[in-house]
Amino acid sequence: MALRIVANRPDPALLGLPWSTPLEEWTEHVVPLPRGLSRHVVRIIRLGDNTYAVKETVEEIAFREYRLLRDLQRLGLPAVRAQGVVTGRVDEQGEELPAALLTQHLQFSLPYRSLFSHGLSADNLPSLVDAMVVLLVRLHLADFFWGDVSLSNVLFRRSAGGFAAYLVDAETGELKTSLSDHMREYDLTIATENVFAELLDLQASDSLDHEVQAHEIVDMLVARYRALWDELTAAEEFSTGEMWRIEQRVERLNDLGFDVDELDIVTDWDGHRIRIQPKVVELGHHRRELQALTGLDVEDAQARRLLNDIASFTAHHDLGREDRSLVANKWLTQIYEPIMAMIPPEARGKLEPAEIYHELLAHRWYLSEAAGHEVDFFDSARDYMENVLMHKPDEAVTADEDQGEE
Repeated sequence: MALRIVANRPDPALLGLPWSTPLEEWTEHVVPLPRGLSRHVVRIIRLGDNTYAVKETVEEIAFREYRLLRDLQRLGLPAVRAQGVVTGRVDEQGEELPAALLTQHLQFSLPYRSLFSHGLSADNLPSLVDAMVVLLVRLHLADFFWGDVSLSNVLFRRSAGGFAAYLVDAETGELKTSLSDHMREYDLTIATENVFAELLDLQASDSLDHEVQAHEIVDMLVARYRALWDELTAAEEFSTGEMWRIEQRVERLNDLGFDVDELDIVTDWDGHRIRIQPKVVELGHHRRELQALTGLDVEDAQARRLLNDIASFTAHHDLGREDRSLVANKWLTQIYEPIMAMIPPEARGKLEPAEIYHELLAHRWYLSEAAGHEVDFFDSARDYMENVLMHKPDEAVTADEDQGEE
């Protein structure tokens, strides 16, 4: 049987991997990055500058998930990127081996168990729930039925003190022409059952405070899902004398990080009542605004924090009359880039640059509060990097990181 590799961006180094060896026996190229729980054998491998997750599974399922992940990518939804599928594997005795699905490793992402082992406390659970809710709502808005919603099937990236969630397992998923309310509710039910069990499992391993009431967390998940879904999709009716409510609705959605590309506006027969309903809603309002101003591509909550800092920079230097893009470029070259250049090479795998900047802003506030006066930003940066950043665990594979066995 001939080895076959189907990949959207072929990496020649993939040919040199030991495909005739069962994945659980791999040692070469394997890097010790944390993985979530999986019903399949999974390994994280490093090939040059590229890092991949390799999962053994049935050939038909591998191709189905590969194509579905590519569809999600084309839709701009938060999911890991599919790299390829390897079939035709046989061992040295000529026995068939499972097919392998390859996805690109999501840098600076962690499974939920690793987050708790890295110091996440019960106080952070609402942020984790919110990230999962936003992910589920975004997928449902795109008519994606997940079928196996759980913390184990999500990777989390830090985002301005909170989290952004990415789908990592689409094996049971399906893109529909139209997703019914019944299917949404089914996904929500699966989410509550799985998350409830996962929280109990964390408590059983002493990774989560035993005082946490798992049922209250899943109740929160349901409530926040329904609140966000209603805010994004529910119809709103008012009189023609309250036209300001259209702008207010759009501003509320913008504050949540969503853009409204289309509004359905209907008036009654005499024109005295108006009914509006968002029809096309897309997350990333702040992210796109920051990228247009600076070229930086970060999580939406990080983008909001950086936009606020640009606004502070504008006010501090009395630049309100200047073109906003020119001011943003000054901030980028005079503040952001010099700060990023200060990060020690051995600390570049700790956090994403935008998350470092977010933590630095908070660190400067604490230093200034303790000192009773405003501490210089660059002095705060040096103190943060020496006393905080250097003591954090690595959350990404860096160029000079040694490879080893898991």
